[in-house]
Amino acid sequence: MIVTMIVVCEVGFWVLLAAGLTARYLLRMPRLGMGLLLCEPLLEVLLLVVTAVDLKSGAEPAWRHGLAAIYIGYTVGHGHRTVKWLDGHAAHRLGGGPPPPKPPRYGMARARHEGRIWLGTLVAGSVASALLLAAVWYVGGDGDTSKLEASIGGVWRAVGIHGLIALSYSVWPKKAPEGDRKETSAVPARNPEHVPDLAVRDARKDEEQV
Repeated sequence: MIVTMIVVCEVGFWVLLAAGLTARYLLRMPRLGMGLLLCEPLLEVLLLVVTAVDLKSGAEPAWRHGLAAIYIGYTVGHGHRTVKWLDGHAAHRLGGGPPPPKPPRYGMARARHEGRIWLGTLVAGSVASALLLAAVWYVGGDGDTSKLEASIGGVWRAVGIHGLIALSYSVWPKKAPEGDRKETSAVPARNPEHVPDLAVRDARKDEEQV
């Protein structure tokens, strides 16, 4: 039943998201669209309740209960970013808005971007671990909670691996190809006074003084 509920919640997430964006940009009903988007957290609450009832009914704690906690944690940590990304693209393609900004690809800007994504993973791991610990406490000493405890270890291994990957962008910043680098002092041959380049301005002043 838990696995089925996870599938239902995942499908429901995308259905509500599509319906909310459609109402917001195609039907020009922003309030209805926002209301549909705000209903998405209810899916996680429903999954949490079903998981608790399943354990309360005497179900043996298993990997599926750990998967439910991980799914909820992921939604809390990364769901808002997914919705924001899709909302930006929908506003551009359906609502006539400007194209959403692309994430940085090189240098420390890319490192900071990866760090922010990792913070979402950290939040996801913390929420999943809190739910798993609550499930361990809920089951108590009468049941086998080894699979739930193993899920906690797996969660933090994933958080650690993602953290190392994000850190690598700071230790070894990715450099932009030569063609993508902006010339900081590039000045058109005509009308250099229109370009805020101090070096060119100073050179022109020296020529005028001579």
